[in-house]
Amino acid sequence: MKSNRSEVLRTPSPPPDRPAPAEVLTAEWSRLSVLVVGLCFFINAVDGMNVLLMSYLAPSIATDWNLSPTTLGVVFSAGLAGMAIGGLLVAPLGDRFGRRPLILASLLTMSLGMVMSGFAASVNHLLLARLVVGIGIGTVLACMTALVAEFAPPRWRNFAVGLLQGGYPIGATITGFLTAWALVHHTWRFVLLCSGFGSLAFFPVAFLFLPESAHFLQHLQTRRAPEPLHASPGEPSMEIPEPRKSVLSKLLGRHMRRDTLLLWCAIFFGFMVLYSIVSWIPKLAIRAGLDPKDGIYAGAIYNIGAFCGTAILAWLANSAGLKPLIACFLLAAAGLLILFGGVPLSVGALLFTAFLIGVTLQGGFNGIYPLSTCIYPVEVRSSGLGWAMGVGRAGAVIGPMMSGFILSLHAPLILLFVALAIPLLFTSACVIAIRLPAHLSQSTRQES
Repeated sequence: MKSNRSEVLRTPSPPPDRPAPAEVLTAEWSRLSVLVVGLCFFINAVDGMNVLLMSYLAPSIATDWNLSPTTLGVVFSAGLAGMAIGGLLVAPLGDRFGRRPLILASLLTMSLGMVMSGFAASVNHLLLARLVVGIGIGTVLACMTALVAEFAPPRWRNFAVGLLQGGYPIGATITGFLTAWALVHHTWRFVLLCSGFGSLAFFPVAFLFLPESAHFLQHLQTRRAPEPLHASPGEPSMEIPEPRKSVLSKLLGRHMRRDTLLLWCAIFFGFMVLYSIVSWIPKLAIRAGLDPKDGIYAGAIYNIGAFCGTAILAWLANSAGLKPLIACFLLAAAGLLILFGGVPLSVGALLFTAFLIGVTLQGGFNGIYPLSTCIYPVEVRSSGLGWAMGVGRAGAVIGPMMSGFILSLHAPLILLFVALAIPLLFTSACVIAIRLPAHLSQSTRQES
């Protein structure tokens, strides 16, 4: 067993006909599965750093280049458009070539994009750089979610996938506090370059230690075997898709169409609100009465709440219903958004409300990721997650641009927050309507 673990860790792409390591197909945690979750958690923290850094630096960039809120909204949306491209066009390749090579290529892409951002000489150059960053992030998130779901023991799948999403706000939080300090002594270009080269420094670690999905290797073995093999524990049994069928036709086939469309709508509306808040929260906090430095701290505190909410929901999801939890979190977030934008609060109360919004909004939305892994079997999991996130990114593009437009009208702040609270109602309804496969619920109860 020891030699098998070492072999998986050190071999970038094991031959498809090699049996998957038995230890990662069991119902309990192994050192390898813990390593995979830990590495992906850290990569997701790098994602959070690279995405949220732009919102922290937006006031400085706007002052330096004399940019309007509308132009800043386009800059935010460029990265989100890249994420849509990564999810729709690149992430599905993880079902053909494996999760590992896509994760490594994505990490390299987003790192180089951050370096390009630091050297940007104009808004157009910055837009291109953010597009590159977004392609890497949109690809890596879908592939990491699939990888963690396939390494985690069946009874801990929801917890592991939920915990993975907690890396994002952790990276964003640390970045927020470091950025508030760094901008006192350095330019925004310096901060972007540090982020890019820091991300690049982690690439050798991921290359050496990140293994390929054992379930994916078993799927390749099954696809090439003359007779079907037994499904791995916790994985749904599914006929091998016809090779000539397109990814989209599989996801919108008779058995998956309803849940796929509901998932797309849930992520679309959720991303619309989520990225409006994470992109604009420093500026919104300033509009609500904080000074610029406290505005950056509000963004960091929001992400502390996001991690706490993600961890709480991930833990509760292991023993409670995932769909009702997500809906309750998101409905609470809608109420808190209206409170934040419509009621005059003290500095301390504003920061605490930002924390609670992070707990409920990001915590609830991140619950959709483990929910999505329950919908799709291993054969199309990376494709299903990639398309869901890619289609949903349209909401992520629309949200910040809509928020920037409303802010440019100098309308009352409450109008913006009501406009952001309404989509959360649609997200909650879509989540409740999604059907969880019966075999997953039964296997989870048996494992418990």
